[in-house]
Amino acid sequence: MSNTLLQVEDLRTYFMTRRGVVKAVDGISFSVDRGQTLGIVGESGSGKSITAMSILRLVPQPAGKIVSGSIKLDGDDLVKKSQKQMRKVRGKKVAIILQDPMTSLDPAFTVGNQIMEAVQLHQKAQSSRARWEKVVEALKLVRIPDPWSRLKQYPHQMSGGMRQRVTGAIALSCQPLLLIADEPTTSLDVTIQAQYLKLLRQVREESNVGMIFITHDLGIVAKMCDHVAVMYAGKIVEAADTVELFRHPTHPYTIGLLSCIPKTEVRVAKLFCIEGQPPTLENLPPGCKFAPRCMRAEERCRQEYPPEKTIGPNHIASCWFI
Repeated sequence: MSNTLLQVEDLRTYFMTRRGVVKAVDGISFSVDRGQTLGIVGESGSGKSITAMSILRLVPQPAGKIVSGSIKLDGDDLVKKSQKQMRKVRGKKVAIILQDPMTSLDPAFTVGNQIMEAVQLHQKAQSSRARWEKVVEALKLVRIPDPWSRLKQYPHQMSGGMRQRVTGAIALSCQPLLLIADEPTTSLDVTIQAQYLKLLRQVREESNVGMIFITHDLGIVAKMCDHVAVMYAGKIVEAADTVELFRHPTHPYTIGLLSCIPKTEVRVAKLFCIEGQPPTLENLPPGCKFAPRCMRAEERCRQEYPPEKTIGPNHIASCWFI
């Protein structure tokens, strides 16, 4: 059996709007192995979350559409499946942890009922008692104490960190092959964030689940991820093993992101920042999309998009200066 769990090839997800075609994801390719974590990083609007929604086939319609490419999960091409077929895949084979538990959890239903909804969809043949035990197992997996009593609680009766664990329990309740975590630590304080990241690592090691970790925090990437893909304006501009990317960043955008991280051993009068703003996706500039903000950009960069080049093992980037 191949160790590759997810293989995405030349994925393009566009939105047809009155102002034009928004190329939210524009020809990206990557893979995720079983038991490994891929980090997808980049500024807001770079296409990270739409990549996740494309894998789940939850792109808002009718405006949004996967116009080309393939998404093969455990050998099945999800792009070719109908929405009815995808309902059997979501939760059982691929699940997502959303970034804000207060909006992803329904305040009108107990925690137990919300986890049970996912279990009931995929475990219809089991008895009621067996399904409730499955719900309790999910709560135990995310280290929620006294799970039987927690079943009767509502989201507002829990702390932020506990609510985030509940969203994790919903995602893990049917033992998916692939888990997508879309900035799951955004609403948590630093202490709870560290505990939650440790929990996700333990879950990955215990269940051998493949993970995609979407974040803008490179510190989290260093702790959580085996491989990293850097996105900008709907494209992957650089991808490498995590250690390799931190030691030898190649694309000017990646170098800029890493330069923005404060260094405690160096005193500076002003922190580094990447000047300017990401381009609007319905009006992308020709050539390299990062050229208007790049200090090294030349005329060729503004006219022609650079091809993908191999720098080393598992390390690729798209830049004319490589």
